[in-house]
Amino acid sequence: MPMDYAWYLFRFEGRINRARCWLAGLILISWMIFLGLVMMGIAHLFGATIPGKLNFGPNEIFNILDPRAWRSLPSANLTGLLIQMVVTPLALWVYLATSIKRLHDRNKHGWWIILFFVLPCLYSQFGARLEDWLGDSYFAMLPSANAFVLSVWGFVEMYCRKGTAGTNRFGTDPLAPIDTRPPWDQQSEIEMVPLKASPPPVWRVKPGYE
Repeated sequence: MPMDYAWYLFRFEGRINRARCWLAGLILISWMIFLGLVMMGIAHLFGATIPGKLNFGPNEIFNILDPRAWRSLPSANLTGLLIQMVVTPLALWVYLATSIKRLHDRNKHGWWIILFFVLPCLYSQFGARLEDWLGDSYFAMLPSANAFVLSVWGFVEMYCRKGTAGTNRFGTDPLAPIDTRPPWDQQSEIEMVPLKASPPPVWRVKPGYE
């Protein structure tokens, strides 16, 4: 059965197994490389400044919440910013859609993505300033340790562990065998056998269907 890629990459309902979750990661990497090269080619044609390197990842998303990141953006990097504005939201949407379906396969609600993705990324963006504020204290180590544990836990849950067997509250098992047999057609399996005398004709199952 062909895969529904619109559902697979962009929708949030249903379940996917580990193999499709890994495949989504490979698709994302390929997309980011391809789109980045295309937009750099367009920038070259129009004589725009081409950035020396492009960064794609969660930090680029959470830069939106960080005023320092906007203030430090050089004007010569506007081409890179445009590329990231196109590629990063698309990559984020696909990542969330596939990750949430994978969490569904583990019989977990999609809101678990906050623990496994959002909180570790927020710490990656703002952790250095938090550690400076806390100073050289024992409490300064707790956010870093928590972010590390959540990242590892999320990786194991989504990319390593099997999904729940059978149907769960989010849908059918993606590894369940698909029944390709045609549905039962009652009319094709019964025939009327007329009698030469009364009583009237009766219905019986055709030979071979019993």
